[in-house]
Amino acid sequence: MPSSGPPSSSLPPLTWLRAFEASARHLSFTRAAAELNLTQSAISQHVRSLENFLGRELFIRKTRALDLSEAGANYMPVVREAFDLIAAGTQAFTGGDQGRHLVLQCNMAFSVFWLSPRLPRLYAKYPWLVLNIVTPIWDPERHASSAGTEIRFGRPNDMSAAVRLTRDRFFPVCAPGYQDGEIDFSTATLLDCAGVTGSWGAWFKSQDLPFDRNHEINLASTYVIAMTAAVNGAGISMSHETLAGGLLESGQLVRASDHTAELLENYFLMPPPSHASTPASRAFLEWLKEELPPV
Repeated sequence: MPSSGPPSSSLPPLTWLRAFEASARHLSFTRAAAELNLTQSAISQHVRSLENFLGRELFIRKTRALDLSEAGANYMPVVREAFDLIAAGTQAFTGGDQGRHLVLQCNMAFSVFWLSPRLPRLYAKYPWLVLNIVTPIWDPERHASSAGTEIRFGRPNDMSAAVRLTRDRFFPVCAPGYQDGEIDFSTATLLDCAGVTGSWGAWFKSQDLPFDRNHEINLASTYVIAMTAAVNGAGISMSHETLAGGLLESGQLVRASDHTAELLENYFLMPPPSHASTPASRAFLEWLKEELPPV
């Protein structure tokens, strides 16, 4: 494989890039060929031509399998982002959706407990807005490039160029009447969201109280599961103000303790760059600032 690489001013043909992108998504030349209405040999040749052009092996070819090489894995997001940008620019130029559509990548618990109850107000103000809400749990980076706007849950150090929306405190919640209203944390079923610093151990530690490490914690991949289980009387869930506020007001949940502790993670807004702004994204961001001013 040549290693000199392409001239700095040149670009590979679009057909090569399309063949690579489809093959990388499917990890199959055959399925890429079916998608692009080409033969398998044509796809393979386009990819090989791109590899020669770049001076890098993009795939690890096995007898019955296809894997991305390190170079291919690094190049794939570049190609995908370029195609997304071309698609968005073409759509904006042709006016196909007249700027009405917005893909919002949003933390699942935030979209269920905070955003969804407020959607009637959003649609009443902007009845022309068409919202597509995408809610990845563990891999927000996977679809972030195709989202017009994003609301993500994380720590400030991980959120460069993002706007903080909340400053939360965390505390336990349960259904009214759980344990007949006589809360005993030593015997209660404890529910929590995995991968969050606002855990049961942290809550006990914030009060200088011992935490029985032998007490089993029922973990869920999202607060949606843990808090919904609590609403249905399954146990006591750790939660925080942004998520629990509506459920506490409606009486579906009550605080299991008056003690709260500072949550290191918060919700952050990741708006689109100025060149990618649309009427839909501008309308949503304006509404969001009214509902939840940045802190």
